[in-house]
Amino acid sequence: MMQRHYAQQYRQSQLEGAVMDADPHKLVALLLSGACERIRLAEACMERGDPARKGKAIGEACAIVGHLSGSLDHEAGGEIAANLSSLYDYVLRRLTEANLNNDPEALRESLALLGEIDAAWTAIRPGAAAAAGSAGALA
Repeated sequence: MMQRHYAQQYRQSQLEGAVMDADPHKLVALLLSGACERIRLAEACMERGDPARKGKAIGEACAIVGHLSGSLDHEAGGEIAANLSSLYDYVLRRLTEANLNNDPEALRESLALLGEIDAAWTAIRPGAAAAAGSAGALA
């Protein structure tokens, strides 16, 4: 029991360190990763028959997706921000359906959509083009 507590404290301190050192791009990546982690946890809890933990994990994932949606800059982002907002709204609906109906497929769909957003976000990481260019120059 005590070892679990220490492991939890260690994970929390690592997360806090990552957040404190992160630029805005990295913060969004951390949020996307956290949402995906909670969805995977919810699916595992659904399979184990643990509705309380499943509901908590889905609630946390919804909160993260809500924060991602709320952080969109619609003025600067234009159509892309509007499309992302719609996609985040859809993910929130699917997560809610998954929770209400014990629907693992809705969880998998939400996870896949967030995974695609995460992959696209990672691909546009600031400095990624410069790093790819210099890697190509070295090859």
